[in-house]
Amino acid sequence: MISGIILLIVFAYFALLLGIAFYTARDATNESFFIGKKSSKWYLVAYGMIGTSLSGVTFMSVPGGVEKAHFTYMQVVIGYLLGYFVIAFVLLPLYYKLNLTSIYTYLQSRFGKMSYKTGASFFLLSRTLGASIRIFLVLNVLQVFMLDAWHVPFIITVFVILLMILLYTFKGGVKTIVWTDTLQTTFMILALVVKVFIIGSGLHLSFTEMYASIEAKGYTRFFDTDWRSKGFWAKQIISGMFITITMTGLDQEMMQKNISVKTLGESQKNMVVFSLVVVFVNLLFLFLGGILYLYMAEKNIAHPAYPDDIFPTIALQYLPPFAAVVFVVGLVSALFPSADGAITALTSSFCIDILGMKERSDWSEEDKTNTRRIVHLGVAIFFLIVIVFFKLINDGSIINTLLKIAGYTYGPLLGLFAFGLLTQRKVNDRLAPFVCLASPVISFLLDKFSVEIFSGYQMGFEVLLVNGLITFIGLYFISSKNNNTIFNLNNLSMN
Repeated sequence: MISGIILLIVFAYFALLLGIAFYTARDATNESFFIGKKSSKWYLVAYGMIGTSLSGVTFMSVPGGVEKAHFTYMQVVIGYLLGYFVIAFVLLPLYYKLNLTSIYTYLQSRFGKMSYKTGASFFLLSRTLGASIRIFLVLNVLQVFMLDAWHVPFIITVFVILLMILLYTFKGGVKTIVWTDTLQTTFMILALVVKVFIIGSGLHLSFTEMYASIEAKGYTRFFDTDWRSKGFWAKQIISGMFITITMTGLDQEMMQKNISVKTLGESQKNMVVFSLVVVFVNLLFLFLGGILYLYMAEKNIAHPAYPDDIFPTIALQYLPPFAAVVFVVGLVSALFPSADGAITALTSSFCIDILGMKERSDWSEEDKTNTRRIVHLGVAIFFLIVIVFFKLINDGSIINTLLKIAGYTYGPLLGLFAFGLLTQRKVNDRLAPFVCLASPVISFLLDKFSVEIFSGYQMGFEVLLVNGLITFIGLYFISSKNNNTIFNLNNLSMN
């Protein structure tokens, strides 16, 4: 009965999204689909990006990791904050100065067509992989805890959810997503706060008493001071900064919403406000993780096989029915922003970067619209295939493995943009793809044998930084001096 009520709520939630899409997609064009005609309100983008950045992975993995890692995840979050400021005051001025629709067209202006296509291809691979993992994690929870009991095949679950997302993004694109993300962020944060109070009530503890109990357990340790550890504070902060610069600032999905804001100043304001709120929300997720472990100890609940399952297990099996409803609403609210933005961004990047839609003067506006819709549908179908494949091969560790691989694929993007911004050298464009392909391979080998090579040192998130550095060095060796390029840090004033 509870499962039926939850599913009704999910469909009612979708109906609300569809209503917003119908309203916002009126008089929609390709330009509004890609960048919302640069008319998005900065505060809506800032608020909605919280839901996009805090996916279902955050919803389950951050609370689940508290027992082992304590609050040291905040080291990475501090790095995120620094990275968002780099995006606001280095990358956004570049994107606005060049009036970009796809941020990867900068690579064509700076290096050439092969570098441009290489960067866009790495984004397509990275975002497809990362978004598919996020969608799979959420849908797998719904499947295991609810739909398996009804004998609903997983492929049907994926098909229905992707169809829902396709329906409300098909016409409006970014213009619609800016508004739907705002709604979804509201529900996600509301669900997070309500869950804290529900669990606190079950423990008969006030907010301050919950924190004192978490602190007594030692969970509130914020910094790891062991320099050899993967979680050492300095490398976690630095890695978090570069993760943000790369996976937000060099990611079409995240930047597509930012450059839909009318002016650079408003877009920067959006990024700064968003970054500060994200710090607070991540801290609240860690607090939730602490009280989840307190609840398990108080009620003698056995630990699930995987930490990611702790939150759904308690919410759906041990708390009152209302708590289960709140959890699913929050989880779905974390799912939709990850999925709708990814599908729209991949559609935009493929149309602009791979098909060259904006340069196709031989295509009418109707031809471009039809092509964009076909690509949009194709992206959704490809997601269906990839997510079902994850389900077939999932052995409990596939998520961590694929997330690590996704980190490797962003390294070449970091190296390409850094070389373009920090130097004035001219790259041999034909050789750039080979450098970008070799860099992840070398990074993988360094990561795999880091203990032997570096006297016990273990590489963690900084593999992304190493990957980008190797790309940067490789580009240097295939480049020559060029004093004519205009795209560097000294020329980003918005005169």
